[in-house]
Amino acid sequence: MATPPGARGATARGSAERARGATTHPQVLTGARVVLPTGTVPDGRVTVDGTKIVPEDPRGTAHAVDVTGHWLVPGFVDLHNHGGGGASFSGSADEVHRAIRAHRRHGTTTLVASTVTDDMDVLVRQAGLLSELAEQGDLAGIHFEGPFISPCRKGAHAEGLLRDPDPAQVRKLIDAARGRAKMVTLATELPGGIDSVRLLAEHGVIAAVGHTDATYEQTVAAIAAGATVATHLFNAMPPLGHRAPGPIAALLEDERVTVELINDGVHLHPAALELAFHRAGAERVAFITDAMDAAGTGDGRYLLGPLEVEVSEGVARLVEGGAIAGSTLTLDRAFKRAVTVDRLPVEDVVAALSANPARLLGMADRVGSLEPGKDADLVLLDENFDLKGVMRQGVWVVDPELG
Repeated sequence: MATPPGARGATARGSAERARGATTHPQVLTGARVVLPTGTVPDGRVTVDGTKIVPEDPRGTAHAVDVTGHWLVPGFVDLHNHGGGGASFSGSADEVHRAIRAHRRHGTTTLVASTVTDDMDVLVRQAGLLSELAEQGDLAGIHFEGPFISPCRKGAHAEGLLRDPDPAQVRKLIDAARGRAKMVTLATELPGGIDSVRLLAEHGVIAAVGHTDATYEQTVAAIAAGATVATHLFNAMPPLGHRAPGPIAALLEDERVTVELINDGVHLHPAALELAFHRAGAERVAFITDAMDAAGTGDGRYLLGPLEVEVSEGVARLVEGGAIAGSTLTLDRAFKRAVTVDRLPVEDVVAALSANPARLLGMADRVGSLEPGKDADLVLLDENFDLKGVMRQGVWVVDPELG
């Protein structure tokens, strides 16, 4: 298959980035509070050899890096991200790489690229480009958010491009992604919705309920058919009601469902976040960014798919209509807010940012925790939970600030 425009150059750049700063000798990071699946070790050690975490220095030549007074946590895993650094995952290979780099600088070492509603031919072409980059290891896969969503809950999606989730059309996107489709967001109450959920489950692709106007009963049916994720729970769906509980209650109560949460202080009231953690439990929450181009950049005018967005004071809204249009969030900020504002245990936040999404993606054998044999993806935070270093596959993406 022909290489998409810009992808060949992107391959060379990606290889250069991986080579730059690669360790030739093992490193052992000492003195930090290391968050492991079994709990936090107050004076821990993590040894890195090449691209992997290892049990100990295999050659006795490790370079010691004293990170006393810091937190050492796994690299973040973002299931739902549309762009950053002024670039979009709906753009060229150069733009996609710019967005990847922007989020890596904020601790996201594993990232799924999310598309936004567009013409089917455009989405098919973009799937080809993104799958190429996923094959190179730059992305963890593709999430199609739209066009199979409800016009009643469209959010920042172009209404004229929406369509019912016809299984044949869903299959078209899966095929275009060449095995790299990880998730599709659907309004499962629409015609073809349940059949599309079954199709996705059969192909090992996550069916996510989102941008939906479904009832409680319709959502229960979707989960029974194989839906396992709630796309940004609470947002773009009917509110929780005491007589008509809607999708939120169904998604929270079922142990098979992982709920995405956007913890930026804009999309969710703290009480809603607390409710989700209390009802679902830390093992069923995945913090996401739902970021658009402005993440890591700043205020101004941007495009989200074909729609114009105004970002003011870090909040993205459609120019026409004023609906919230994704976020400008990065996962290091979500981490800090969860611990310092929401007062969640650090171990629960690490699960929501790393272990849970890694498990959903089928990548828990490689990423999501600081264990021997896994990729050397880690984030260094100071005592105030500000990011001070990022390592991906043994390479410091952000050199540690230890002064």
